[in-house]
Amino acid sequence: MGVIEDSAVSHNTLQSTEGVDKQFLAAPVKSAVDKFQLLPEFLKVRGLVKQHLDSFNYFVRTEIKKIVRANSLVTSRFDPSVYIRYTDVWVGRPSEVVDGVTDTLTPQTCRLADKTYSAPIFVNIEYCNGGDSRLMTKKEVVIGRMPIMLRSLSCVLHGKDEDELAKLGECPLDPGGYFVVKGNEKVILIQEQLSKNRIIIDSDKKGCIQASVMSSTAMTKSKTIIRMEKEKIYLVLNAFTSKVPIMLVMKAMGMETDQEVVQMLGRDPQYATLLLPSVEDCASIGVYTQQQALDFLEKKDL
Repeated sequence: MGVIEDSAVSHNTLQSTEGVDKQFLAAPVKSAVDKFQLLPEFLKVRGLVKQHLDSFNYFVRTEIKKIVRANSLVTSRFDPSVYIRYTDVWVGRPSEVVDGVTDTLTPQTCRLADKTYSAPIFVNIEYCNGGDSRLMTKKEVVIGRMPIMLRSLSCVLHGKDEDELAKLGECPLDPGGYFVVKGNEKVILIQEQLSKNRIIIDSDKKGCIQASVMSSTAMTKSKTIIRMEKEKIYLVLNAFTSKVPIMLVMKAMGMETDQEVVQMLGRDPQYATLLLPSVEDCASIGVYTQQQALDFLEKKDL
């Protein structure tokens, strides 16, 4: 009987969707009034703090491992044979050690006792003390503590139902997404940033076309901009105090002749026409060889 009912429901659903205009459903929302009507449904699915929780969870699960992996080896400045290597890192559960006993921390306990709702950061290490060439290991070494965002995957409130939250002194309607630091609730404001390691082509406030990329690794971050101003192309980099002609950069990279640069970019005549003002700009400052370009870039008053 249940199979017959399910088949009937599926048949009715299929019939109800046959007359739906799929292009109408896929069309963009036209007015702000229509968009506002979609807001309650959006909040039901996503909520107001999901981006906070996702960002923190990604940092704890992935980003912190990348940071430690990029700085895993610590060597003594006086004896290179003395070193420590981090082999793994993770964030534990919120807890504190009192008189040698580990107690679980809850957000409400921290609010009442003016404590920070935090968890220990554990690492596994390998080390050599120099005198003894044997490689020794230690596991679950605490190197610090990290404040834990409420309702994140590392929080004791994660996955709790309404009754369990009430027993812990929490409101079931509290979405989390904040920290408890010395008894006070703190929130980190989310800032919108450009996508990392992606080339973005746009125009600045003056209308000049530019291509920019925010290069980001676990160790360094830098922004590089290729900008066209008055038909000339320049490189803007944090390492330089002023913009650099693009042809000068090409020569510093080993492409000394103008023909070689054009061939690298493409044989279409439009590229040669586009680069001609930049070639003249480079010649005006007397840079023709790779060494001259490198010497010019090394100048402190660039």
